[in-house]
Amino acid sequence: MAANSSSPSPKRSPAAATEDDDYAKAAIQFIEETTRNAGAVQKNVLAEILTKNADAEYLKGFNLAGATDRKTFKSKVPVVTYEDLQPLIQRIADGDTSPILSAHPISEFILSSGTSSGEPKLIPYTKDESDRRLRLCSLITPILNLHINGLDKGKALAFLYTKPEIKTKGGIIARTTATSLYKTDLFKTRPYNPSNNVYTSPVEAILCGDPFQSTYTQMLCGLYEREQILRVGTLFAYGLIRIIKFLKNHWRELTHDIRTGSLHPKVSDPSIRGCMTRVIRPDPDLADLIARECADDNWEGIIKRIWPNTKFLNVIVTGNMSRYIPTLDYYSGGLPKASTIYASSECYYGLNLDPVSDGASEVSYTLMPNMAYFEFSPLVVRDQSEVLVDLVDVEIGKEYEVVITTFAGLYRYRGGDVLQVTGFHNSAPKFKFVGRKNVVLNIDWEKTSEVELQAAVENASQLLQAFNTSVVEYTSFADTTKIPGHYVVYWELLLPAKGDSVNFPIDEVVVLENCCLAMEESLNPMYRLLRVEGSIGPLEIRVVKSGTFEEVMNHAISRGASIGQYKVPRGVSSKPIVELLDSRVVSTHLSPSMPKWNSEFIKF
Repeated sequence: MAANSSSPSPKRSPAAATEDDDYAKAAIQFIEETTRNAGAVQKNVLAEILTKNADAEYLKGFNLAGATDRKTFKSKVPVVTYEDLQPLIQRIADGDTSPILSAHPISEFILSSGTSSGEPKLIPYTKDESDRRLRLCSLITPILNLHINGLDKGKALAFLYTKPEIKTKGGIIARTTATSLYKTDLFKTRPYNPSNNVYTSPVEAILCGDPFQSTYTQMLCGLYEREQILRVGTLFAYGLIRIIKFLKNHWRELTHDIRTGSLHPKVSDPSIRGCMTRVIRPDPDLADLIARECADDNWEGIIKRIWPNTKFLNVIVTGNMSRYIPTLDYYSGGLPKASTIYASSECYYGLNLDPVSDGASEVSYTLMPNMAYFEFSPLVVRDQSEVLVDLVDVEIGKEYEVVITTFAGLYRYRGGDVLQVTGFHNSAPKFKFVGRKNVVLNIDWEKTSEVELQAAVENASQLLQAFNTSVVEYTSFADTTKIPGHYVVYWELLLPAKGDSVNFPIDEVVVLENCCLAMEESLNPMYRLLRVEGSIGPLEIRVVKSGTFEEVMNHAISRGASIGQYKVPRGVSSKPIVELLDSRVVSTHLSPSMPKWNSEFIKF
């Protein structure tokens, strides 16, 4: 057993291995043994969590009396949401050092991305949890090496970002999960090792809180080492598209710096300027090559043209991020994508053991049973007595909301993620990430979820394929300023290399009105019923100018969002955001008729 007694480990753990072959073998053996004994590992994980935190105020309130078994735990400890725990978390944030949620000191808070519901959440975090997450991340490269040959012969152009940290009233640091990872000593002082991710981006650029300086520096380093790059990526698919747009906007400055061996005056951070003296050098030939590629109006395949040895894109393309796959294919020439890890601010859940794929539908994550105690709430409940099921008891094909119990003090916590079981690796289930359970639109009582909205947009956008365009980005809001209220969906379309509009061979109004109706036909039966009854008005698509969602992101960043973790919200209600979107509208379109509905669509 390893130091973490909740999970079996190989005789030689990945962290302790020194030779590359030993490291890889130990990592894969660890995964196999842990997943092979998933049920036993989960039992031990729960027992370890309850034992370590037995003195926590929260657990004491349920009178467990030292019990660590699953039956007692489930019968006495309720399923909760963040709102249930917020008063206790606030006490910790305000400086109460008593063991409230965890018997161990809360070393910091992890901030949620904050894009789904207003203010970021404060997720308790301990040193032990940090080490656990780092150990999981250390398994990624050995998995990739099983599927892609020669990764140790080159480098990764990974655009990584940190967000300035804040302190709570009680003096506890609060920061994003990525910032927490990149500020660990293990990351900052990692030695050169072929089994490590060998990034072209200097630590000084990653730790710089200014988005322009960080991105410019990381891009410049990646251009200098273009022939060494074997993978290109960032955290989310949207982020990589934003980075390509950055290159499109700033290639002239970048090639000037490469040609002259200088550094853009806006890059003023002393630590960056100091480290870049080891990188920048005059290289007119390289500058000419990049300038020729970027000056071309056609940016199809630009990633392979700039970084010719790229084998895959290292980005998350599941859930809402699947929206960006066509755009990534356009810019990369159809390179495979690797979504390697399934993680959130609350918990690092598992790994993609077959990480290289062409699309989101092929991506499944194997939940690692040593990371937390997992339960699953069926999305479709057959009867009210149906209870949460354990990790090894989920059923293939079914969808569940994941419920977690962590070492850092979350107990039976609803994470809000919707997962579909796709199979098993040994005795550990493999899941496809479907989306967030949260409701994004509601006029009456129809309650349209993010998953439903995404499916509706995907179905409607198929009508655009014949015209060589697609939906690049979207968001929505429930417009209740008029009676009846109606759904408004903002679309940004992929435009041709030249021109300001899509060249529809028939009336554009007809095409986009049909898209409105297609969306309505894809929404849930309750929505369609209320539409037919007149309680909800016709769905409206508002087409916005190219670059609108870049402006939305900039607005969010200016108000404290993390550039590294930013995700476009699928539902908005903030007046400034709605006004920003409306100021960029180029055309509006309403559904031309009622969607189909009959009582047979509803199953009680």
